[in-house]
Amino acid sequence: MDSGGGEDGKQQPHLVLAHKLFLLSQPDLDDLAKVGLRDDVLAAVKSDDMAALYESLGANGVLETDAALLSEMRGRIEEETRKFDEKIADAEENLGESEVREAHLAKSLYFIRVGEKEKALEQLKVTEGKTVAVGQKMDLVFYALQIGLFHMDFDLISKSIDKAKILFEAGGDWERKNRLKVYEGLYCMATRDFKKATSLFLDSISTFTTYELFPYDTFIFYTVLTSVVTLDRVSLKQKVVDAPEILAVIGKVPHLSEFLNALYNCQYKSFFVAFSGLTEQIKLDRYLQPHFRYFMREVRTVVYSQFLESYKSVTMEAMAVSFGVTVDFIDQELSRFIAAGKLHCKIDKVAGVLETNRPDSRNAFYQSTIKQGDFLLNRIQKLSRVIDL
Repeated sequence: MDSGGGEDGKQQPHLVLAHKLFLLSQPDLDDLAKVGLRDDVLAAVKSDDMAALYESLGANGVLETDAALLSEMRGRIEEETRKFDEKIADAEENLGESEVREAHLAKSLYFIRVGEKEKALEQLKVTEGKTVAVGQKMDLVFYALQIGLFHMDFDLISKSIDKAKILFEAGGDWERKNRLKVYEGLYCMATRDFKKATSLFLDSISTFTTYELFPYDTFIFYTVLTSVVTLDRVSLKQKVVDAPEILAVIGKVPHLSEFLNALYNCQYKSFFVAFSGLTEQIKLDRYLQPHFRYFMREVRTVVYSQFLESYKSVTMEAMAVSFGVTVDFIDQELSRFIAAGKLHCKIDKVAGVLETNRPDSRNAFYQSTIKQGDFLLNRIQKLSRVIDL
């Protein structure tokens, strides 16, 4: 398992496996594709002796468990663990501190490879105790983060990110700091903090080396999706639409270029076509799938708001034609968004017209300042009474 920046551009094998396991759990995927995925999963589990995972997949009915194979795997794990313990004992007796650390690290990596989560984390902790250099300590945190991402253990990921930030206060190189941004951005995206994810992803566009997590075009896919629902038009143009790093690879992701450019250029019909093309990719992504409905809603809010921004009032028919949908569809969609407070307009059903009533931000700020001022004066009066007493 490589904590390094994935110089060879290879995705970490366990994260590839985690994605395949996620796909196997999706009802939308056809049975033929699942047959191939099952074979891949079994091959990966066998090659790394992942006994614990093999047993749990058998219990969940994902794979058929072969008791003899499971017993063989367990036997090999016991034998290997014994060998690592002998190497550690030998290093402690006859060799220096760095060799002792290397022996402990090798045992940690072995536990990671065979998928023994708790033992791996425990062994990483022991290895950390033998580690002095900040860079090496950081690498151990990256291993913990990869374990967290495999198991989607957000508590472990969050604690590891916090630990990494504390380590960086004591030093640490820029390359590792930049890598941590991508890990944190992925964590934010997976926990629906799209705003923070966008900021971290955009910061990492030109310094991306975390190929162990995903290929660069997947990274751009995530960056564009999170940017669309969090950035205003000016920032989107400046940081995403015109960004040379994004322009270089956006064409590799089906529908993504049309999705971004049609939105920015107000070509709503093309936008909806591209958007529906992207939905399958979002639905079959293990980090985005839990937020699928939320994301779909946010994107539509952005696009409807952008359209209505240009009008004081507009007919439902004109809007339906712009989006290439029926008047009934627009009526239903907007009614839901208006009721949820997502769009500032009202529907005149008789005339078939939409009237916008954009909130006046300056007025709202003035009102809130007066309200806060009143509140502060009341508090001061109460406090003065207490002091007088």
